[in-house]
Amino acid sequence: MTHGFDKGYWEQHWHRTHGDHPGSMAGNPPNPYLARETGGLAPGTALDAGCGAGAEAIWLASRGWHVTAADIATEALAHAAGRATNSGVSERVRWVQADLTVWHPDSRFDLVTTHYAHPAMPQLAFYDRVSAWVAPGGTLLIVGHLHASGAVGHGHHPPAEASVTLADITTGLDSTQWEITTAEQHLRTVPGPGGRAVPLHDVVVRATRRN
Repeated sequence: MTHGFDKGYWEQHWHRTHGDHPGSMAGNPPNPYLARETGGLAPGTALDAGCGAGAEAIWLASRGWHVTAADIATEALAHAAGRATNSGVSERVRWVQADLTVWHPDSRFDLVTTHYAHPAMPQLAFYDRVSAWVAPGGTLLIVGHLHASGAVGHGHHPPAEASVTLADITTGLDSTQWEITTAEQHLRTVPGPGGRAVPLHDVVVRATRRN
């Protein structure tokens, strides 16, 4: 089955998964790789590309970052904005409803991060697009679904167009422009519907743009 990953797809997705029950993406904590890979960075400006329900954006804001959090789904952004208000960080997050296949930010960022975002364009082209928004000396952090036999994501088998290999990403980062500091693949489990453990096969790449 081919997934379009357009606005209609994501609005339906977030309407279906809205709620803070176990296994709901809308109530998930921030991705664990975010703290590990950015915890030592000095706070600055950040873009969360495909922010969903805002867990990563809120975590960054709580650590002093000024965050632009962009997503195509108004349903997700409304929930995210409410979570930010409840967390006391709303003044440090700007929520932007945007189609990331055509949207352009008005400046570059000290950190650009994306976690399992799947826009209506090829996955690697999306990573190439958002990497252009990293300022010199800034950090790019990509967390995606690893393309592997039997891999699952968000409680289902991720379609091929939403999955990548580690080599896919690292090969696309020109060594004259980027210093790769993390290039790993991991298997972890998260709570799923009914409290069952759902395995996630992740690919994690962190790189610094050379000056």
